[in-house]
Amino acid sequence: MKRITKTLPVAGLVLLIITSSCKKEMLPDNSIAKANPDNSIAKVGLDQLSLQKVLVTGLAGSLGSTIGPGGDLFVPDSKAGAILRIDPNTGDYTTFASGLPQLIPAVDPNIGGVSDVAFIGGKAYALVTAVDDPLFPTGQVNGIYRVDGPNSYTVIADIGAFNLAHPPTGFDFEVATGVLFAMQAYRGGFLVTDGHLNRVLHVTLDGEITIVRQFGDIVPTGLAVKGNEVYMSQAGPVPHLPENGKVLSFSLKSPTVTTVASGAPLLVDVEFGRGQTLFALSQGTFSGGIPGNPALPNTGSLLRVNADGTFSVVADELDRPTSFEIIGNTAYIVTLGGEIWTIDNIADPPFGQAHQKHLLHRHR
Repeated sequence: MKRITKTLPVAGLVLLIITSSCKKEMLPDNSIAKANPDNSIAKVGLDQLSLQKVLVTGLAGSLGSTIGPGGDLFVPDSKAGAILRIDPNTGDYTTFASGLPQLIPAVDPNIGGVSDVAFIGGKAYALVTAVDDPLFPTGQVNGIYRVDGPNSYTVIADIGAFNLAHPPTGFDFEVATGVLFAMQAYRGGFLVTDGHLNRVLHVTLDGEITIVRQFGDIVPTGLAVKGNEVYMSQAGPVPHLPENGKVLSFSLKSPTVTTVASGAPLLVDVEFGRGQTLFALSQGTFSGGIPGNPALPNTGSLLRVNADGTFSVVADELDRPTSFEIIGNTAYIVTLGGEIWTIDNIADPPFGQAHQKHLLHRHR
């Protein structure tokens, strides 16, 4: 691999540039609720009936996850270039697919290789990122891979090449091929977030790629879809202040972007639970140091999105969570440290029992 000779160190490069400071994005002022003027955090205590327990340990650590055939969890192993299939009841897991491009530790120890997985029509697709760029040329492809068998795949979309041909404007960036964070099945294709080039792409199964939203430096992360509406979490620029951690919504048919909720640091994912209840995942308090470092250990939280634009804490003290899935009324939290935790009874009545709620107010 060609050694990078710029002022940035090779190790940690991708994490550094994914959240590097750029010009701020100005969104329409159509937020669902006004921000809390004094930046306070109010807490409302109720009996906590939700139960947290570890389901799986010893994994390599992952950014993404999905629910696939049979209701099993599918989680990338970026270091091995594989996808794991996990029984959500027992935690037992097997290798579903292997032979995909692996994370390159010299580029970044946490981001790269398979970052997410999704299913369409029972067929698995893997999102691969940070395995090739003019800064570290390898000849591999950043994009979407169709899994054809346990050890075989087909590249259906070269997103890295698309990004090279269609660079963003208005802010500086380092990795021209982008840093692809999350993938969501959408209308026979996929939506993909790029946390470095600050955009959302739509990709068809034929490999046609379209930019559906171009943002400034907001660091888009997780995705969820409800009907025609797309919901997206954003981590916000370094230092990932709570007021910059937001859940946004938009439709591909409208230019309007709505702030659904804000007030939690370093949001990395968003999902719908029972009763159309929306939940978000905060990795926690930024650890400082090199821009792009993960959150401090045990500062993450699972949050419920309230109708007034605030968050309620369902569970806290999570250790650097990266993504989550919801099965029934249980959340499955994937962590950077290679664990999967379950949190039961995440919804309030009538969809679950009452749990301890800490109300996080939105910020300006």
